Amino acid sequence: MIAIDPKQLTERENYKFLIGSIIPRPIAFVTTQSQEGVVNGAPFSFFNIVSSNPPMISVSIQRPGGHVKDTARNILAGKEFVVHIVDTDNVEKINETAANLPPEESEILRAGLTLVNSTHVKVPGVKESKVRIECVLEQALELGGDTEPGCDFIIGKVVQFHIDEAICEEGRIDPHELGAVSRLAGNDYAEIGKVFTMERPQ
Repeated sequence: MIAIDPKQLTERENYKFLIGSIIPRPIAFVTTQSQEGVVNGAPFSFFNIVSSNPPMISVSIQRPGGHVKDTARNILAGKEFVVHIVDTDNVEKINETAANLPPEESEILRAGLTLVNSTHVKVPGVKESKVRIECVLEQALELGGDTEPGCDFIIGKVVQFHIDEAICEEGRIDPHELGAVSRLAGNDYAEIGKVFTMERPQ
């Protein structure tokens, strides 16, 4: 076993250990809208559930070079966003949205994704997703960095679920029908593989 002090590593070295160790990671495709009305879309794998009562989810948006990304800027300004689960059917198009575009250009249009109106938020979602989750900003924290924040930690309160009826039965989502894709390290991804059941102790 090798003992490694993260304080002795660069940010990039720590990043590689984290993304190589904490796998698989679910991927959130997040849509937001700028104050000028441009719809932004970007994937994030620093993403998870925070609470079920009330339902809340989190997305951590890194600040490369200390600069706030468009997604975080739009959420902080508009207080709304939509999270989509990335799956085997939409992963290639969503990968296209990871390109670095100017704020006035939409990754949605570049990737050929189809916008659909949301129910409770102004930010639209995309049709090519089996699960989309409308959120309002619950809390935002500036975290990390010795001299400047390293990320914007966003907690969103869920105000509406949209779930494809083909993947849902009796209030449960079939993981194989959803076909969620998870992030590994580098350019690697993973699909749902072997599933096993194990009862929790009383």
